[in-house]
Amino acid sequence: MDGEPYLVLEYTFLRMQQRKPTVQTKLKNLITGKIVQKSFQGSDAFEEAEIDKQPMMFLYENRGDYWFNEKGNPKNRISFKEEQIADQAKFLKPNTEVVAYKFGEKIINIELPVKIDYKVVEAPPSYKGDTATGGSKTVVLENGLQIQVPMFINVDDIIRVNTTTGEYTERAEKK
Repeated sequence: MDGEPYLVLEYTFLRMQQRKPTVQTKLKNLITGKIVQKSFQGSDAFEEAEIDKQPMMFLYENRGDYWFNEKGNPKNRISFKEEQIADQAKFLKPNTEVVAYKFGEKIINIELPVKIDYKVVEAPPSYKGDTATGGSKTVVLENGLQIQVPMFINVDDIIRVNTTTGEYTERAEKK
């Protein structure tokens, strides 16, 4: 649409008496990240965007710029502003593999793995019988992220976090 790629987040097919059927949609512009609502006729057709996937590696963050390089080609580096990668920035740690989406020759977005392992750097002590609050506590991870975990998690444990929900999923095996 308008030469830019959009992702359909929601759609509703409406059929009213004595009117042509319409489709109400909620669309996300993949370049700007803006979400818009549009209505279309049931007969409208759109060209499917050709978007390629490319494996990338997160390197580091410096003053709001997040730097990545092509996997297997460390000289080819690109950066994203914090606004472009939005909520995903808090889950990034050096040497994390991500998937980059290319539209034409431009990389427009990144996608994190569903689960990433982190080391716990701060955790309050657990005491026997300390489950009156539901059996969870807040810990700080190596990237500064704070999440709720079960009481048995301690400092230096490796835990797995779901990047879509931001929640603890399991304790990972120690390496």
